[in-house]
Amino acid sequence: MSTKPAHPLSRKFASYPRLNPLGIGREISAADLVEQTLLAYNGGRLREAALLLARKMLPKEGFIGMSLTGALTPAGLGKSCIIPLMKAGFVDWVVSTGANLYHDLHFGLDMALHAGSPFLDDVVLHDEGVIRIYDVLFDYNVLLDTDAFVREVIQGPEFQRTMGTDEFHYLLGKYVHARGRKLGLRDSSVLATAYECGIPIFTSSPGDSSIGMNVAAMALRGSTLQFDINRDVNQTAGIVYHAKSTGHTSSVLIFGGGSPKNFMLQTEPQIQEVMGIQEKGHDYFLQCTDARPDTGGLSGATPAEAVSWGKVDPEKLPDSVVCYTDSTLSLPLLTAYVLSRVKPRRQKRLYDHRDAILETVRGKYLATGTVSKIKTSRKLAKRASSVGIKR
Repeated sequence: MSTKPAHPLSRKFASYPRLNPLGIGREISAADLVEQTLLAYNGGRLREAALLLARKMLPKEGFIGMSLTGALTPAGLGKSCIIPLMKAGFVDWVVSTGANLYHDLHFGLDMALHAGSPFLDDVVLHDEGVIRIYDVLFDYNVLLDTDAFVREVIQGPEFQRTMGTDEFHYLLGKYVHARGRKLGLRDSSVLATAYECGIPIFTSSPGDSSIGMNVAAMALRGSTLQFDINRDVNQTAGIVYHAKSTGHTSSVLIFGGGSPKNFMLQTEPQIQEVMGIQEKGHDYFLQCTDARPDTGGLSGATPAEAVSWGKVDPEKLPDSVVCYTDSTLSLPLLTAYVLSRVKPRRQKRLYDHRDAILETVRGKYLATGTVSKIKTSRKLAKRASSVGIKR
């Protein structure tokens, strides 16, 4: 009998499966394509993202916050991906650019957008009244008609007050939903679907879109609609605190980066650093982006950097995934994967409980927070000197 020890390579690679894929067949599903053929480089990261979403973020009624940047809805990703995820119960709350919500209205109002080319003459397009978003084309009247719809809706009495952007989008979604029913549309608008499902949608920069521009214009006509940004900051923090304090996980599903990414992630520093409430950070971090981390921008900031801010639980950092790819590639594949591999979940309808959620975190803050410097539970980092440290 041989007493020679096992080959050292067998131990070295014990945790890593052999890279030996099967050939792609004619009948392979999108989910099998992700699992069986995306094995390395950013394909490998996309596979890890799909597994993280399906096996850790979604189970046990975990809370999923989705942030959206980039022109996703004009590319049709609202209808093809975001709405199916919402209706399956896989998205609980959203932070989006206002532009994505504005262009979502085109679909909800049955206006035509067209697959075009990025190589057209923009001077000719301007003369012909055609708008271009890279290779998406639509008539200038789409903007004018959408603007008119927004203005007509927000002149109503229920809009003549200060409100959070989640309430504003809920009310706007109600009118889009009603218009869609008259037009015979179904599952055509993210805003209308969020209204149906009770999913709160926030905008971190409400003035930075055509929706905000029309709200501003109506103010010149005497409209008293104002956005309560303080409510948004505390409401989003309240959602995360509600998740963690009720024994659920809090996950962030980030497409792109920018302001919506930070607005979603800052919920944890708001809870810990500002409110002085004991917490450890979001449990799971999944981002699809083309932004580099070395420029210092928030879009490319890694989950490891987020740990230093208290945004992500350091114990869960190994589970974080960043896939460097275009959202127009990753979002459809991730959507197909989880819809195939995970059963639909019960809708949490967080919008219906928004006042109670806010009151809970408000009560906790008033009980534990201070106006003076917060006494944090984080260990004091090692310093080069003892200056500023009380003995």
